[in-house]
Amino acid sequence: MTTISAPTPETASVTLICAERCHLGEGPAYDAASDTAWWFDIVEKRLYEARLATGAITVHALPVMASALAMVDAERQLLVTESGLMLRDIASGRLETLATVEADTSGTRSNDARVHPSGTFWFSTMGRNAETGAGTVYAFHAGAVIPLFPAVTIPNAICFSPDGTLGYFADTAIGELYRVRLDPGSGLPLEAPTLLHRHGGEGGLDGAVTDAEGLIWCAIWGGARLNAYSPAGDLVRSVPTPALQTSCPVFVGKGFDRVLVTSAWEHMDADARAADPEHGRTFLLDIGVTGRAEPRVRLGGL
Repeated sequence: MTTISAPTPETASVTLICAERCHLGEGPAYDAASDTAWWFDIVEKRLYEARLATGAITVHALPVMASALAMVDAERQLLVTESGLMLRDIASGRLETLATVEADTSGTRSNDARVHPSGTFWFSTMGRNAETGAGTVYAFHAGAVIPLFPAVTIPNAICFSPDGTLGYFADTAIGELYRVRLDPGSGLPLEAPTLLHRHGGEGGLDGAVTDAEGLIWCAIWGGARLNAYSPAGDLVRSVPTPALQTSCPVFVGKGFDRVLVTSAWEHMDADARAADPEHGRTFLLDIGVTGRAEPRVRLGGL
C-alpha cells in the first residue's frame, strides 16, 4: 500500500460533449460497435445517449433510478438500478427485471459497476444517504448475483486489470482503494482484498477505469481531476477536469484514445454552483493514453 503526494497537475485538451447539467452524472459506458456513449443522471432518472460521430444527444427518461450499464449485445443493455438488474431493449427502451437486489430494504440504491474481461459484471449498492457500511460490492456471474464485499459505505472505482487477474474498488467515504486477486476465467476473487492506496488531500475516490497498460484512472470527486494509479498503488499522474465534482471516466472512440468524464452538482448550493461554472456537464479529455473496449456482460443461461 502506497500513500504519496499528488504529482503536479497536467494540462489536457477538453471538449464539451454535453452542456446539460446532471444532478448526479455517473456510470459512463461506451459501445464501440455503434460509436455510442451512455451515462446516467442518477437522481433525475435519466439515461443519456451520445452518438460521437455526429454529436447528437438523446435523453431517455427512466422509471427508476439507475447508475450504470453494460452492453449485452447489439440490441440489449443490462442496467444497474435501485430495483436490481434490468435488461433494456435499446430500440424501444423497454425494461425487464433480470434480478432483484436488496429487495428487502428501501434504504439503498445502486452505484458503481464495471464488466470483468470474462463477462462477469461487478456492481455495487450504497445507502441513499451514504449510511456507514450500508453498501455491498456484488458480482453477476453465470446468471446469479453473488455478494463479494459487504459493509462498504460508498463502493466506487470498480475496474479490472487488462488480463483479468486483478480487481479494484474503493470506499470513497474513507479514501481507500483496494486490490484483490481474481480468477481471470470467472472474475471472482481468489482472496480477501488488500489496501492498495490511501487517498489524501481534497476530494474523494469515485469512478475508475483501467487503460491498456493497466493504470487505474480514477475520478476525484470534489478534486476536479483524474488521478492515475499504478497496479502497485503509486499515484503517477494527475489531470485536471473542468468540473469540481468529477464522477467517472470511460475510454471512448474507435481507438479508445479519449476519455469521457461525467460530473455532478449534487449537494452544491447556488454559491458553490456559481463558483464551479462547468458543474454537472460531460466532457471529452485527451490525456495521451489508450484504453480498451469494455467487455460485454454474459447473462449465464439466459
